[in-house]
Amino acid sequence: MSRRTRMRPSLYAATLLTAFLISACHSYHIDATIENHTGAPIQLLEVDYPTATFGADSLAADASFHYRFQVRGSGQLKVSYTTANGQTIQISGPTLAEHQQGNLEIVLEPAGKAEFHPQLTPPV
Repeated sequence: MSRRTRMRPSLYAATLLTAFLISACHSYHIDATIENHTGAPIQLLEVDYPTATFGADSLAADASFHYRFQVRGSGQLKVSYTTANGQTIQISGPTLAEHQQGNLEIVLEPAGKAEFHPQLTPPV
């Protein structure tokens, strides 16, 4: 093999790495934070999103819960939890779609209210 046609090992490795990075799959995730600003601890926190659910057994007053998830399909996000006096609260949130990624902040407020702060791309 002539010197001209031989590829240097470092150039060969760089070419292989570039090809791998171009062909590698991208994984879309949403980093969610749920903050309990209801003024009291809550029980049975559940966040329902398209095709799956996550949650926590309990969340203390002014505490946060973090979870990373991937959306399959599309649909509305829903949050439910049980208050200290046993009342079940259900709140509808934003619509999520497959291939969205970014951050989602859910702030649980008194009187069964919530604020949703999505910073997701692409937007629905």
